[in-house]
Amino acid sequence: MAYVITDDCTACGTCIDECPVEAISEGEIYKIDPDLCTDCGACADVCPVEAIHPE
Repeated sequence: MAYVITDDCTACGTCIDECPVEAISEGEIYKIDPDLCTDCGACADVCPVEAIHPE
């Protein structure tokens, strides 16, 4: 099950550096590619606003 980034995202960029498979793309609100996400949770662990959750 892939992780998703909610509308609470502040686009701080913290999660991008933590993703080992580069599944996160930048934008006004960041997005996680579900086909690349390995469900490791590294991005969710570092999100300062808790905007990343399992789908």
